[in-house]
Amino acid sequence: MGKSVSKGLKYRGEVLLKEMPEHFGKDFEKNKAELNKIDLGLSKTSRNVLSGYIVRLSSKKE
Repeated sequence: MGKSVSKGLKYRGEVLLKEMPEHFGKDFEKNKAELNKIDLGLSKTSRNVLSGYIVRLSSKKE
């Protein structure tokens, strides 16, 4: 089983994907790099969980 995603991270992921869809997609490493550039003040673990959640959201949209 994978890690669960908190409500706060889910909200951030949905907002980021809605506001900047050109920066995020199905590539985990690219999403992780973009989250580093934005500098949301996330820990390494939270950044990785959020990046994975964005990948999942991107896959659902298509």
